[in-house]
Amino acid sequence: MTLDASTRGDLPNVRFLAKACELAYLDEPEGAAGFHAGLGLDARLFSVDNTQVYVASDPGALVIAFRGSQSPTSLDGLKDWLLTNANNLLVVPEGRIGTDFAAAGVGARFHRGFMQALDEIWAPLVQAVHEDMDASERPLWVTGHSLGGAIALLAAWRFQRAFIPVNEVVTFGAPMIGNAVAAHAFERAFPGRILRYVDIEDPVPLLPTVSLVANAYAHCLKEVRLQGPEPRAFVHSLGELGSRAVAGMLTASLADELWTLVRRGIDAHLIPNYQERLRG
Repeated sequence: MTLDASTRGDLPNVRFLAKACELAYLDEPEGAAGFHAGLGLDARLFSVDNTQVYVASDPGALVIAFRGSQSPTSLDGLKDWLLTNANNLLVVPEGRIGTDFAAAGVGARFHRGFMQALDEIWAPLVQAVHEDMDASERPLWVTGHSLGGAIALLAAWRFQRAFIPVNEVVTFGAPMIGNAVAAHAFERAFPGRILRYVDIEDPVPLLPTVSLVANAYAHCLKEVRLQGPEPRAFVHSLGELGSRAVAGMLTASLADELWTLVRRGIDAHLIPNYQERLRG
């Protein structure tokens, strides 16, 4: 398996990056060994608090692979997204990271938790990437699954602000990272270089949302749907729950019903499912 920078959206490249996302869930030394054996890349794991990312490279490519939620099938893994008011989490970032994202424009708002996760690991990560690029400049891919996909997209923006060009951003089952203004800013910054792979039965790309009648979050283009063009099976059920919700909040009972609905689609969210769809 190799990466080809001459084409974007190339299926072998996408399969390569999905494998990198799978390996990102492993700790060292197993993860580094897996990157070397499976992808021919030398890899280092960076971990700060709950954010983990592998920096993996060979002479022709540099891959940044963010780890997703450690427990995507558990209540702790996803229920926080369902119980937190989405509008309240949309913020204008402050400090150095705020300076990096100011170019997104007036009105751009970002998910507070995702921004904090990136900020925690940014210093060692960007230093490592600068060192690798200084040693040998090569195409950079940024990827991630689930939560890792959200952080990957934000990281790509910061890399470019740090004068590190990004060849392509590829995510799998990623949630939304900001409002529509933010999404449009990313589309301008990375024209044709963002690919979001989404299994139509995966509920996580619909998150974060809690008000089931209104959602301020938006996705960047381009969404690549797996398993066919038909609407997601649970969208209708979400609409029914939304008719019973109070805008902007959830009762405990309604949260439990929503969680039950999400659990039915959770297998579709796992990275092995995305790899299987890409093989099909």
